Amino acid sequence: MAIELQILGSNSAAFAHNRHHTSQLLRVQDKYFLIDCGEGTQLLIKKNKIKLSRINNILISHLHGDHYYGLMGLISTLHLYGRQSDLTIFGPPGLSDIITLQLKYSQTRLSYDIKFHEWVPEQPQVIYEDTKLSITTIPLEHRIPCSGFLFKEKPKKRGINKIKIPQKLTPVQAAKLRDGEDLYTEAGELLFKNSDVTFPPKEPYSYAYCSDTRLIPQLVETLKDVDLVYHESTFMDDMADRAVSTYHTTARQAAQLASDANVKQLLLGHFSTRYKDLNPLLAEARSVFRESYLAEEGKKFVINH
Repeated sequence: MAIELQILGSNSAAFAHNRHHTSQLLRVQDKYFLIDCGEGTQLLIKKNKIKLSRINNILISHLHGDHYYGLMGLISTLHLYGRQSDLTIFGPPGLSDIITLQLKYSQTRLSYDIKFHEWVPEQPQVIYEDTKLSITTIPLEHRIPCSGFLFKEKPKKRGINKIKIPQKLTPVQAAKLRDGEDLYTEAGELLFKNSDVTFPPKEPYSYAYCSDTRLIPQLVETLKDVDLVYHESTFMDDMADRAVSTYHTTARQAAQLASDANVKQLLLGHFSTRYKDLNPLLAEARSVFRESYLAEEGKKFVINH
């Protein structure tokens, strides 16, 4: 199961240098997860030819406008398009009140239902789980309650080497082999030793989205060995004091965190409008962690071992 991340918006605070507010789309097989929804997100969705109807889950990291001001417009557009299926929104306490109030005073009765799930600030929490994927919140340190999100594929089963099995297996036998069991005849004789006829399971994929936050060294354990990590990198290191006072992180700090956590790749984002050219941020990060990249709008990043 490959995971594909598409960057929609990448800027902090305001639109500048043809960069929009933060928003990303994560595709996990047939499921689409919209992560944050800054102003203009629905236009970027259309620009990138993404079907709105495929988006059934939206995750909001916190209630600063550059991360959710596009949400009400998106909700309205889905209504105007005649959506019927439920929309699930995961967000901080207060988000449901904000949306409900706007619908109330615009006298809008949506053509579909919104299912709000508020995550709990300051503690990790599994907010989504199905047979193949789980999403856990990552408590962050910002001026208001803020959370990142860790997407982890469930452990995979072993693969069957059909070349080494001359006979057709029953569904029960195949399931046992995939679960790592040996197969025996009804008389108790060994039929197939699991390690001889199966392939080891592939490593599960993982993606971590770390929204607005000061540097949190303790995140090393949370991000340990994650395939792809997005971490806000609002400033360069010569503005480290500014980063601390505004509850943000520098590119160098994000890179050091990625290096310490042994992640596979790091994405830099949430760029300050003061930087028209982002290459200096990339160079700063790569001086610490070579596998650093810019989360530039329209780019896709695929996790596929």
